[in-house]
Amino acid sequence: MRVGLVITEALTGLRRNASMVISVVLVTFVSLTFVGAAMLMQMQIGTMRDYWVDRAQVAVYMCTSISQATTCVDGAAGEEQIAAVREKLEGPALSPLIREMRFLNHEEAYEELLELVGEDNASVLTPDQVNETFRITLVDPTQSDVIVEAFRGEPGVEEVQDQLQYLDPLFSALTVATYIAVGIAALMLIAAVLLIATTIRLSAYARRREIGIMRLVGASNGFIQSPFVLEGVFAALFGSVLASAAVLAGVRFGVEDYLRGRIEFVTTWVGLSDAWLVVPVLILIGVVLAAFSAGFAIRRWLRA
Repeated sequence: MRVGLVITEALTGLRRNASMVISVVLVTFVSLTFVGAAMLMQMQIGTMRDYWVDRAQVAVYMCTSISQATTCVDGAAGEEQIAAVREKLEGPALSPLIREMRFLNHEEAYEELLELVGEDNASVLTPDQVNETFRITLVDPTQSDVIVEAFRGEPGVEEVQDQLQYLDPLFSALTVATYIAVGIAALMLIAAVLLIATTIRLSAYARRREIGIMRLVGASNGFIQSPFVLEGVFAALFGSVLASAAVLAGVRFGVEDYLRGRIEFVTTWVGLSDAWLVVPVLILIGVVLAAFSAGFAIRRWLRA
């Protein structure tokens, strides 16, 4: 097979159907940009989940003089109740689950609270009104329910709080956004496949006389089909490259330059190294879909 002739024919077809080719490039660009965004969002969710799950704690808040929970009818937790909680945490049932435990007395908890709300609010509460707290880091954070259930209803314990539960809505929202991006990308890829097939059929129809002559002189089906398949591949490849550039630019300027400095609670972000991992996937998806749709379209047209 004469490779140079095949490539020349493919480029000729692209030039003849310039408007349709531009449409293929744009649709491929938009759809693969959504695919890349969805992949990076899923990477971001995984990175954030790994980071926060590893650091999330279970907090056991002891009763204070102003607590209203039913377990606090006797007022502030006494030394015996605090010792009972500590003994339970250090016991054979729970200690294997715990990686680290820290107890904050009234003064330490009060100082920690002031760091969060600021010194201007120091007059609102007194140290004895701030819960003494056991902060527990688990070996396996997914077993936090065991700690919650162990101290639910315990005398002297006002509340058992799993910090990870506050992050679940965020992860859920990001997951839904990922699904939406995947759905849009799937629709756009279907549109790209149909558009490529239409472009190839139009190109074949415009060159029907040349195809007839090639058949008469004994050209193989592979030789006849190759330029048309390459037309679709070239158009999709260009769209894939544009999508890859958009993904890289989005990470570089949108994530690294903008979001990283403005959203402080997210300490780990996807970076250019992650974006470069997405690039070959986008190009592969674009080329494979284009080759499949173009090959299918030209084979059906030749049989007609």
